[in-house]
Amino acid sequence: MSIIASVAIRSEGFTPPGPGDFNLPPIGPDKTFEFLGETMYLGVTKPMILLALSVVVVFGFLYSAIRSQAMVPGRLQFVGEASYGFVRNGLARDIIGSRDFLRFVPYLVALFFFILVNNLFGIIPFIQFPTFSRVGIAYALAIVSWLVYNGVGIQRHGFLAYLKLQTVPSGVSGPILALLIPLEFFSNIIVRPVTLALRLFANMFAGHMLLILFALGGQYLMFHTEFPTMLAGPVSWLMFFLICVLELLVQALQAYVFTLLTAMYISSSLVEEH
Repeated sequence: MSIIASVAIRSEGFTPPGPGDFNLPPIGPDKTFEFLGETMYLGVTKPMILLALSVVVVFGFLYSAIRSQAMVPGRLQFVGEASYGFVRNGLARDIIGSRDFLRFVPYLVALFFFILVNNLFGIIPFIQFPTFSRVGIAYALAIVSWLVYNGVGIQRHGFLAYLKLQTVPSGVSGPILALLIPLEFFSNIIVRPVTLALRLFANMFAGHMLLILFALGGQYLMFHTEFPTMLAGPVSWLMFFLICVLELLVQALQAYVFTLLTAMYISSSLVEEH
């Protein structure tokens, strides 16, 4: 069935989704310009609106969860307190340590919920776009975390001492340092924000690409092919719903991983030895 469907798609002109489907045009009046052979837009786009909407959603949820502060919490307060405790205790305190974790809890809680909501936008009907499938947004968030953990490290140790902490492994001396110092600098200072952003972006991009492929492919097979090829359409839609369930897990996991790694980087910036 899959061979027949693939032959039919190639012969009848189905256009599969690609990276261009993530380059959404502005809403309302817009201006365009060419950059590296691609058409770029100036204006307010859907990802920008979703970013602003996610801030409202996160604030509204947390504010509503803590507003009553009842001794016997209702459902919303229970979910809010459990979610906050998960980040506060399971990530901030356990990784950063009881001495320093409290001042980073607001950032880590906001980071976790901000990423989670923007990821969940990818499977919410009528929105269906994960904001971090745009790599520039993922890089911007990674740079914020990069500034936080490097900033607190410099504040704690001083610039030169912090640079030594991140580039000179403890207990190592001699000529081998000529090789290790550049590698440690590249790994700890340069690569961290890149991998932090790419992990989030790649998962959101690939998952959403699969959803588009199975949704549009199922529609094409159902309405633009003949029997028996059209029977592959419902199978494609079934795969769409199954991948939605998988994406829900991936979206929550990526919010957790990004916050977890940020906490680990903060912890490594505050320790006395590398």
